[in-house]
Amino acid sequence: MAKNDNMLAILWMLNSGAKITAKQIAEKLEINIRTVYRYIDSLCASGVPIVSDAGQNGGYSLLNNFIHAPLFFNLEEQKVLLHAAVFAKEAGYPFSESLNNATQKLKMYSNREQESALNRHLAGFEVIHRDIAPSVKLKLEELEKAVANEYSIEIDYRTGHEEQPRTRVIDPYGMLYWNNKWYTVGFCHLRNEIRSFRAERILQIKRTQRIFKRPDAFSAREFFLHNLLPDPDSKNGMVSIIISGRSEALDDLCIHWFLGHHLKERTPNQAVFLLDEGAIHAYVPYFLLPYGKAIRVIEPQSLKKRLVSVASEIMDYYQL
Repeated sequence: MAKNDNMLAILWMLNSGAKITAKQIAEKLEINIRTVYRYIDSLCASGVPIVSDAGQNGGYSLLNNFIHAPLFFNLEEQKVLLHAAVFAKEAGYPFSESLNNATQKLKMYSNREQESALNRHLAGFEVIHRDIAPSVKLKLEELEKAVANEYSIEIDYRTGHEEQPRTRVIDPYGMLYWNNKWYTVGFCHLRNEIRSFRAERILQIKRTQRIFKRPDAFSAREFFLHNLLPDPDSKNGMVSIIISGRSEALDDLCIHWFLGHHLKERTPNQAVFLLDEGAIHAYVPYFLLPYGKAIRVIEPQSLKKRLVSVASEIMDYYQL
């Protein structure tokens, strides 16, 4: 048997709850007793709580509270966990080293057949995201600890429209990943309100002695989306946008992070969105221009004019 198969077999023996000696393990697996000692040491180093009792009635056993833990995963469970780890790593998950250790343990405790199947599933499964700076990962680690332990932090933060950073004390309630960027949401003592902060714009983090209590049932995701997107139930100043075009272009618009939130109707040849009039002129033209001739705005007329105006401004800019 291969090393991984033998180590998995030892775990199954220990998981029975009874003490078992190194000699008994060696005889059952038909391996050298010194090899058993090496396998036991490897299992302990990987975090398995093995208890060793010396003496006449001694032997190896697992801690009682570990025996009934969900230690083993079937192939499908292992596959989805490894796939999820690929997504997390590519999204800039800050604890990448621990993530790698966890995935290696999953592979280590797989038998030969499972390992071969997992490698086949992983070989054709890849995710592409933009790189995240190492300094941002360090900030995310600090933010995660502050969120979990509920202590306030002092940050030097620079907004998108400010040249110089400002020092703020915030109570970080949560973290979220949206549109290839990491954010933290929490109470800002400078503004005396809950705000969101992009991790890339945090220049420095210092832990404070201040302790806070996160509001019950607070959701960073819900707060972020509520501030990002207008209230869909508001009917004041709402205007219908009718867009025709190629099916694949319309499909893309219908799942757009902003426009998809306002989709009201979709037919094979067109999509209808209901938006605030101000947003139509301020944001929508910039969302639509990259689609070029793949789409055509049918209504409203004001959006058509705004698209022409924005396109003209871009032309003038590059003709200077």
